[in-house]
Amino acid sequence: MNVEQVSRAADAASPKVVVVVPTYDERENLPLLVGLLRELELPNLHVLVVDDNSPDGTGDIADGIAAESAGTVTVLHRAEKDGLGRAYVAGMTRALADGADVVVQMDADLSHPAQALPLMVRTLLAGGDDLAVVLGSRYVAGGALATEWAWHRKALSAWANFYVNAVLRLGVKDATAGFKAWRATALAAIDLPSVRSNGYSFQVETNYRAIRRGLRIVEVPITFEERANGESKLSLRVQAESAITPWKLRFGRRGAGS
Repeated sequence: MNVEQVSRAADAASPKVVVVVPTYDERENLPLLVGLLRELELPNLHVLVVDDNSPDGTGDIADGIAAESAGTVTVLHRAEKDGLGRAYVAGMTRALADGADVVVQMDADLSHPAQALPLMVRTLLAGGDDLAVVLGSRYVAGGALATEWAWHRKALSAWANFYVNAVLRLGVKDATAGFKAWRATALAAIDLPSVRSNGYSFQVETNYRAIRRGLRIVEVPITFEERANGESKLSLRVQAESAITPWKLRFGRRGAGS
């Protein structure tokens, strides 16, 4: 066997890691993100782009990247934009069907540091079967928010985490974190397809379900950066859902997988 064949055999023997990246109008950021992921020393790493019919042509950009990736980048095209949660459910379900051992949630806007991913995956794989997910956390020792953020944005983020924990008692410092490495078996345990939260509260509901199933969550520090290009998707509707969802989870039937 030559060096390339040995490398491929080693990758095939490693756990399959699939990074699920939802996109909507991210044509400038997506190639940069994929480039950063390719530079990581993380064997058997794949990227699944979930594009919601972006009017700026992000889906076409993703197809071009996939065509040149030798199968390590794939694209799931959806007909319309109907929320971050629905995009994640679709993408993560596809990743599981394609044999992923670890499924990573990651934003396309470069706010999540790609260099933290190997540590997150290693921590997950070394943590035992009861470790469901490793979060890239802004609020544990060593973590930080973007220095460009205004004080009121930092205050809103801190308040959101305090609020979620006050209602649900998750015991997670960054309960709204969107950079997460999941064990595939944990996603099966929480009944991923039945998750109904759609905006950023998707993160809260999946954490809640994991804890209700007796699974553990571990946090590793990251520095959360301001998006590189484009505009934030945080609408008033998303904020309203995020405020209501913890109460629905606590007193309703939202956590059906728990």
